[in-house]
Amino acid sequence: MTIKITFWGLFGGFLLGALSGVTRAYGHPVLSAIAQVYVAVIRGTPIVVQVMFIYFALPLLADIRVDAEWAAIATLIINSGAYISEIVRGSLLSVHKGLKEAGQAMGLPFHKILFHIIGPVAFRRMIPPLGNQCIISLKDSSLFIVIGVAELTRQGQEIMASNFRAVEIWSAVAIVYLILTGLMALGLHLVERRMRIL
Repeated sequence: MTIKITFWGLFGGFLLGALSGVTRAYGHPVLSAIAQVYVAVIRGTPIVVQVMFIYFALPLLADIRVDAEWAAIATLIINSGAYISEIVRGSLLSVHKGLKEAGQAMGLPFHKILFHIIGPVAFRRMIPPLGNQCIISLKDSSLFIVIGVAELTRQGQEIMASNFRAVEIWSAVAIVYLILTGLMALGLHLVERRMRIL
């Protein structure tokens, strides 16, 4: 369950963050301002408050009943999207403007300049902070215990309630998280090495 929530949360968060980051870097001023407000609100509130709002407050405000698992995924999408937006924006703006000007001099439309010239350079710079965000989001999934999602921490709590072996159970949970974050870090390290310019 933890892996499923993290995977879909990060996948959706990357899409939302990429859209928001590009909008903030190169978009219309009004859209950029909306994206900036979104990032400020999400980064300024804890993820626990966000999931509680989606799970408990949204049904009261909009008469929408949200399943606990979907509330967790939606929260992770919205939360990670805000942080990824800043990573994308910062990486895009860090690319020397000469590359954009070179693309314009060749007569390329902006979307081709973005995807074929600026994007690949910016993506190399995004990999380390994206790796950090992936690991943070994986660990943040443990906070969804507050809405009863049957993720790793919740399962550890249920096992401990039946046999009271706290040291063994929480050590096992910690080891599983270490393995998952270690595999994620290794995968991102391999991607970073493949993307490195020699």
